[in-house]
Amino acid sequence: MTINPSPISPLSLEKNPEYKVIQVTSPEVFVANHIPKAIHIAPSELVSGVPPASGRLPELEQLTKTFTRIGYDPNQTYVVCDDEGGGWAGRMAWTLDVIGHQSWKYLDGGLHAWASAGLSFESGSTQTTTDVTTFELTLQNQPIAEISDILPRLGNEDLVVWDCRSYEEFIGQRTASARAGHIPGALHLDWLKLMDPDNGLSLVKNIDELLHSNGITKEKDIIAHCQTHHRSGLAYMAARLLGYKRIRAYHGSWSEWGNRSDTPVEL
Repeated sequence: MTINPSPISPLSLEKNPEYKVIQVTSPEVFVANHIPKAIHIAPSELVSGVPPASGRLPELEQLTKTFTRIGYDPNQTYVVCDDEGGGWAGRMAWTLDVIGHQSWKYLDGGLHAWASAGLSFESGSTQTTTDVTTFELTLQNQPIAEISDILPRLGNEDLVVWDCRSYEEFIGQRTASARAGHIPGALHLDWLKLMDPDNGLSLVKNIDELLHSNGITKEKDIIAHCQTHHRSGLAYMAARLLGYKRIRAYHGSWSEWGNRSDTPVEL
């Protein structure tokens, strides 16, 4: 797992060209605007795409193909970013933790912050030209949470299930699954609360206090989820950047829990 990941500002990134940027956006966005010399990964490459829980981790073969394409280097410091305030960047950071990568940073605010800093973009192909290397990925279980990590521990004071969907989804007024509601006892903190719309979608300044005031603390076992482990990518990454050691992501998320008949639901 990455040792002490940290946010990095656009100006600091520009001064450290040895870092490699991974931009997780649609191909269309990347072709139109990307950070100079950035590597492109599409969101679809980070998920299995298999319904109903389409946001689960891809098979090892698919992950290996993606990391081979970008010329993955286990000794490289990668800077993850996106164009939406950190959801897909966080999913990328989680994936790097899952493969045991040791050094990543978050471009705080992503493309919005880069533009706000007055820095220039490149445009052009998403094609990544790298030397193909042979390597074998080994998946780490620590960042991953499954139903079996949650269900037997419901009601356990040491466990915090962090639901970072919208409040309407949390209380069951809106759902994209067969059942509405939330995991019994889950705490709600919308992922949008973690980003500052007035500061290039950078992380809010009081984020540590924000988590604490919502019952999300370092001494607890934290499991974050949303609908497909996209929005919870930001939740996971924010906790990691704050030094949380006991943070995991339930990659099946509500698209799995809410589409089963054997999982309890609370409204």
